[in-house]
Amino acid sequence: MANYTAADVKALREKSGAGMMDCKGALDEANGDIEKAFELLRLKGLKGVSKREGRTTSNGLVVARVAGGKGTLIELACETDFVAKAENFVTLADQVADAVVAAGAESVEAGLAADLGGQSVSDAIVDKAAIMGEKVELRRVQVVSASGVDAYLHRTSRDLPPQVGVLLGYEGSDSETAHDIAVHIAAFSPQYLSREDVPAEIVAKEREIASETARNEGKPEAALEKIVEGRVTGFFKETCLLDQAFAKDAKQSVAKVAEAAGLKLTGFVRMRVGN
Repeated sequence: MANYTAADVKALREKSGAGMMDCKGALDEANGDIEKAFELLRLKGLKGVSKREGRTTSNGLVVARVAGGKGTLIELACETDFVAKAENFVTLADQVADAVVAAGAESVEAGLAADLGGQSVSDAIVDKAAIMGEKVELRRVQVVSASGVDAYLHRTSRDLPPQVGVLLGYEGSDSETAHDIAVHIAAFSPQYLSREDVPAEIVAKEREIASETARNEGKPEAALEKIVEGRVTGFFKETCLLDQAFAKDAKQSVAKVAEAAGLKLTGFVRMRVGN
């Protein structure tokens, strides 16, 4: 007869993030001792780290930190949504974000080398992943520096941690409008700040596609130039933040909203877990 309860299994699952059967097996082996079972999960997990290298990490969460005119956004990835919402995974993500910021890291490589409680972030992740029994990785680190930085985190599901994160750099004092624009970025996922930021080869390709499509539609040759320019403009309105129709007032572009608020948008990053 097992000398532990369902509450013990639940407590070990919450503490470790490991699966139910793994927790039951560890408790059996530890004769009901939760702390010993926790250590057994860790040791067994470390042995399986190499086996998990090829697994896909399509779940996880994003964490943002803003201080001193610098915003940092990280994605900590895992395999399942069960682990993504586990308390110990969320805590690890917060610790990793703090370590990344403290080290001034602006890349995954620098973030993994940052100190976290006397060990590297890389080692801390491996240690925690061993307990959870899943592959865990620091997938992205992105930074925005400006006189003003707004951060917005969005939950795509109420029972999951934030899956979409945005950092918006700006100059000006209207932080409320800046935040509204950050929310807009989360919803409409622009790829560039302005038309000038779109690589020339991409614009050229869009013109080529627009021209070929118009000809295939039988449009008159005399009207092709105007049609192509109209379609390229439509491309800019879809992909460039300043050209997009503002989420809260589709009659105005984001550029017009920012201008009216006395804001100059200097840059942004948008991150979605798994993308």
